[in-house]
Amino acid sequence: MSYKVMIVDDDKLTVSLLKTLLELDGFEVVSVAEGTTAYQRAREDPPDAFLVDYHLSDGEGTDFVVQMRADPDLYQLPVVMTSGLNREDEAMQAGADWFLIKPFDPSDLVDVFQRLLESTVDGEEEDSW
Repeated sequence: MSYKVMIVDDDKLTVSLLKTLLELDGFEVVSVAEGTTAYQRAREDPPDAFLVDYHLSDGEGTDFVVQMRADPDLYQLPVVMTSGLNREDEAMQAGADWFLIKPFDPSDLVDVFQRLLESTVDGEEEDSW
């Protein structure tokens, strides 16, 4: 099964690298640079999961996550947040399912998405990993 991931990040080089990595592992990838645009696109065509940078050009990625978690059509979708600083507490409080500090091993990202998406499909609790 091919999953669609929406990358919400304003760093073009990072997005390009992550998109290539995820596509090589069979993911469909869409990217959006701003949280407000990402929310609109997700409402129109929801992905299976999100990869959200903590710092976006139009605000904090946590603002996007909070908005998404309040939406009855999007709240259940898995969210992985990233940052060059340790913002794990803030990310998790906003509603992220997982946090990765940059730089991270690309295989870790693929593993996290596979676990989150398989647990969503299987109905497992993420604590069971």
